[in-house]
Amino acid sequence: MAALALAGCGRVPRPGIAPPVAARAEPARPAVAFAAPLSARPGFAGADLASALAAFRRSCPALLKRTDASGLTQPGEWDTTCAAAATATDPRTFFASAFRMVTLGDGRGLDTGYFEPELAGSRTPAPGFAVPLYRRPPDLIDLDLGAFDAGLTGKHVRGRIAGKAFVPYYDRAAIDDGALAGRGLELAWAVEPYDVFFLEIQGSGRLRLPDGEVLRVGYDGQNGHAYTAIGKLLRDRGALGPGKATMAGIIGWMRAHPADGRELMRANRSFVFFRVLTTSIDLGPNGALGVPLTPRASVAADPAFTPLGGPVWLDTTVGGVPFQQLVIAQDTGGAIKGPNRLDIFWGAGAAAGATAGALASTGSVTLLLPPAAAERLVRGASPAP
Repeated sequence: MAALALAGCGRVPRPGIAPPVAARAEPARPAVAFAAPLSARPGFAGADLASALAAFRRSCPALLKRTDASGLTQPGEWDTTCAAAATATDPRTFFASAFRMVTLGDGRGLDTGYFEPELAGSRTPAPGFAVPLYRRPPDLIDLDLGAFDAGLTGKHVRGRIAGKAFVPYYDRAAIDDGALAGRGLELAWAVEPYDVFFLEIQGSGRLRLPDGEVLRVGYDGQNGHAYTAIGKLLRDRGALGPGKATMAGIIGWMRAHPADGRELMRANRSFVFFRVLTTSIDLGPNGALGVPLTPRASVAADPAFTPLGGPVWLDTTVGGVPFQQLVIAQDTGGAIKGPNRLDIFWGAGAAAGATAGALASTGSVTLLLPPAAAERLVRGASPAP
């Protein structure tokens, strides 16, 4: 999990992965303007566009069916570009010619990273495996507020029925204290609570079982409580200095202060439920769009500002090195909010985790939209470059 994510600007479980939250007023969309063509971008000649094209092709079936929550594109506007993607033989020519480039506001935003962790696990409780991962409870209700008030269309809350009332679902402290115990909801068991906590933040991961089998688990709901970044809490308390609120830094602090660490985790009332994933271990986990994520080519974005499934040109730095790449918005996250805010998926394993955990940079974001959508959005603006 990205350092800044943990410090307070991060992604919450998803991965995947798009938990409904309580109704909130969305900020106004920034002005849309034409931008310089893709072929003129620094790094375009060396970008891995083959991976981006493969990811975009996987997105198209969902992209053609779903309503674009950002309002940037309308039904039918992706048909031509998706048809062209299906037969494209040169990804560089395809992306350079099939889209128009636009920016939202100044195009600047925060970039973080996430990955698919692997931890030791067991299908049953056993010595050393005492921390449960829970399935989604059947009494967790996702309430569509738009069904009651058209002004709340797209807004959701989660909770449960208690008597004749609809109440918030159990928070992390209640679940830790046994609110779900004995209901047969345990999906698997892990060694350390800290590992499971950060597995929730990533939204999916792999459990290495004692016999060597790998059990892949993914996001299957969230309890509806707001996410609280514990890294920021530690910084505010002076427990961790600037730049130390990384995943490794936070886990190290909690191991050194187990009682305080337990209370720290409980301060994040959000709790994530998992299911077993059957996707090939050679592919990434499914993101919010329902398709496998591609390392370095898939990102989480805010669907209120970025068409989910659409391509984005990202110009940022990773470890001080320029990262100029075409990526596809295939995922969301509870803390990935606002225009030009992206969370890059880096794959599975320790190396991916190290890259994701250290990433927190400001980059430049340019959206690639179907020509009809771009022309409609900036109609009346100065001629496009």
